[in-house]
Amino acid sequence: MADTTHTSYPNLNGNGINSSPNGSAAGLKDSIANRPMAQKAKEEANITSTQFSNVANSRRIPDQQTATGQSLTHYHSMFYNILSWENPRVTGIAYASIVAFIFFTRYVPILKYFFKASYTILGIIAAAEIAGKLVFEKGLATQVRPRKYYTLPRESLEAALEDFEQFINFFVIEFQRIVFAENVYATVSAFTAALISYFLVKFVPKWGIALIATSAVFFLPLIYIQNRELIDGQLDNASTMINQQASQVRDLAAQHTGRAGEIAKSTVSQYSAKASELMGQAKDRAASITGQTSPQTTSPPTTSEPTFGAVKKEDFPAAPTATPATIHTAEPVGHGHEEASPQLIPAL
Repeated sequence: MADTTHTSYPNLNGNGINSSPNGSAAGLKDSIANRPMAQKAKEEANITSTQFSNVANSRRIPDQQTATGQSLTHYHSMFYNILSWENPRVTGIAYASIVAFIFFTRYVPILKYFFKASYTILGIIAAAEIAGKLVFEKGLATQVRPRKYYTLPRESLEAALEDFEQFINFFVIEFQRIVFAENVYATVSAFTAALISYFLVKFVPKWGIALIATSAVFFLPLIYIQNRELIDGQLDNASTMINQQASQVRDLAAQHTGRAGEIAKSTVSQYSAKASELMGQAKDRAASITGQTSPQTTSPPTTSEPTFGAVKKEDFPAAPTATPATIHTAEPVGHGHEEASPQLIPAL
């Protein structure tokens, strides 16, 4: 015996639905669209769209400038809007997208699938073109080829390059602001992150470090926003303590510097007095030695020559007046016939 029991379905629109097929489909659509869950989903979608619009509208150059007087980029405003959780849905979607990309690159061989897809598509195109020319005398790829290849408009390309330039300059400017300590807290945070990464890289893979860094970049600002009063109070206390310690160190250094200056000054005075005393003693000693030995004029040595008094005429003997006699001496025997030389004998 056949079962004649009919299953009754609830009224979906609450107002009754026409039994005709067209009326039932329209009524079902209206009923689904007017349900609370559908209305809630629509509201959530509108909120998400509004937050994305807010982030897009925040891309403007901020009024704040760097310490060197340079203007920032519009990416500073956009990234600040995202990381400050002013639009939490956009921030959450951005974080989830980055995390998904990290895991995707970790577990999916992107290059392998890229090259596989490339040679598969190009092989199919080449085979279809060759088969079409052999069978239909016209290749399939030739038939779907556009009349004019697509090119990038110059305006779009310039806009994209300008936007890319702003994106690169964002990282360049922020790197220099951290290196030159424009914001000390940012420099200390970067130092801490680099130090932790140095130890983590020894046993944590690269994708793990990227995941940790992404989580820190997105959630540390949220923690600060949720506990701003407590964190600011602790930072103020730490700043006050540091200033007090620095003041004490400066005072102590000033005291030690003054004491060292006084000691140096007294030491210099003592040595100056002692040097003056030694110089005075040396002068007195030199004066006493000079008094005991009188100085004598030294003359250059002269050659000793005999000195004669005044020569008078009486000092010479009288000259002889007689004619000297000539004496002839005999020539010795055995000698030659040489004349004997006369000898002069003075007259007595």
